[in-house]
Amino acid sequence: MPKFFKITLLVAVALVAIGFVYIKSKAASEGDPAPQISAELVDGSKFKLSDLQGDYVLLSFWGSWCGPCRVKAPALVQFHQKHASKLKVVSVALEKESKAGEAAAKQDGFTWKYQIVEESQFVMMSSTAQDYGVTEIPKMFLISPEGKLLGEKSLKEIEEILNK
Repeated sequence: MPKFFKITLLVAVALVAIGFVYIKSKAASEGDPAPQISAELVDGSKFKLSDLQGDYVLLSFWGSWCGPCRVKAPALVQFHQKHASKLKVVSVALEKESKAGEAAAKQDGFTWKYQIVEESQFVMMSSTAQDYGVTEIPKMFLISPEGKLLGEKSLKEIEEILNK
């Protein structure tokens, strides 16, 4: 392998690693106030995460292009149906093209009101994903009724918290 190619590859890998470390270091931590999200929902209405204070919020990052996200979607839909009275679901689709996220959400049966599509050429570099330290998807966070970030959680862990 030519020396130039090896050096270029090494520099690229180092830059990616530094980028992930940077994103994780500036992200909110468990116990911090949940970073504010202000966005337009897919239905065109304005959204502010702080407006949901008083309820538990399940914040789900996903993408139409993400195989594991699509496989886990039915479980999230069932979870929402079962716990709709106890928490609000906010889904953030990280997409290169917004229409793909909207179509996939419809196909997967997302019926909750709070659906956001963040469009970016570099999907993992969306500002909301960076605020939460998201470097891979699917990723779910639970936010307390007081607006505190309770951390990354599985559906099982969230159910245990809701049933306390």
